[in-house]
Amino acid sequence: MVSDGEISTGATTFNPGPLFRLVNNYKTTIPTNGDSADIYYPAIPSSNINHIKTPIALFLPGSRVDISQYSQFAHIVASYGFTVIVPEHIRSLPDFGFTGLIPETSQISHVIDFMLAENSNPNSPIAGNLDLDKLVLLGHSFGGAVGLTAIDNSCIYPVCEGEFQRPQQLKAAAFFATNTFVGIGKFIPIRNQGIPIALILGSQDGSSVTPQTTQTSYDLIQEPPKALITIEGANHYGITNINNPPGARPDPNIPTLAQEKSIETIARWSALFLRAYTLGDRGALDYINNTSDRLDENLRVLIQDDRGHGDTKT
Repeated sequence: MVSDGEISTGATTFNPGPLFRLVNNYKTTIPTNGDSADIYYPAIPSSNINHIKTPIALFLPGSRVDISQYSQFAHIVASYGFTVIVPEHIRSLPDFGFTGLIPETSQISHVIDFMLAENSNPNSPIAGNLDLDKLVLLGHSFGGAVGLTAIDNSCIYPVCEGEFQRPQQLKAAAFFATNTFVGIGKFIPIRNQGIPIALILGSQDGSSVTPQTTQTSYDLIQEPPKALITIEGANHYGITNINNPPGARPDPNIPTLAQEKSIETIARWSALFLRAYTLGDRGALDYINNTSDRLDENLRVLIQDDRGHGDTKT
């Protein structure tokens, strides 16, 4: 295990850094829908391989963004003990005159079935390493809107076509630069039924994902736990390997936070939020609720725990 620093939390010491030093990855194809995908997974020491099972973390990309742009983010999240799958999904939306890279809710069931098969495939690098009862969602921009409606268990065009049923395995989510307005053109109450959700945004976001619209979506999440995390100096593409990646709709605002720092902060907060509420990691829970403001000067955090208690940090 590695350490990025230690925080004193009273009687114990919590390390907010990655849990695994090495992360591997491979490319594959999901046979049921033809999506190509990148998979990132921690290299678990042989002494622990029979004891550590990693939750499945499905990352839903932003529209028009190539999945290779999320490699740094996915690598960091995987180092916290998740197997991250980033699928590339091409759709045609005639009503919008659009054909290209854009996610939809149907991918969730395809990914669950595929990862079930991978876990039992002796030729797969991740065979036997997955906790198949735990699925978490990650997402960027349009992908986050897909995730929010999935948690709501609704099927609203264009983030969903046909029918959708929220899987029982879905335990928590963390989304960057998103709200339902960027996906479906309106705000809806998110009936999350206690599924924890973190919304993370950049203060320099020059798209439709403003602090005000993200606050509206946060307020419409019906039940805690939930968190609203603002990263000072990041823009709409604070999660991608480079600002304004090729093919994506550019953000006119120039970020003032270094790209690597932005990616690391988003990934760390996403991973620790998911560990806290999916794996019952008490150190991670204490970090996001009580101690993190001493380390992250570039953050503003509004969090409401499962008892309905709110806490604002600057």
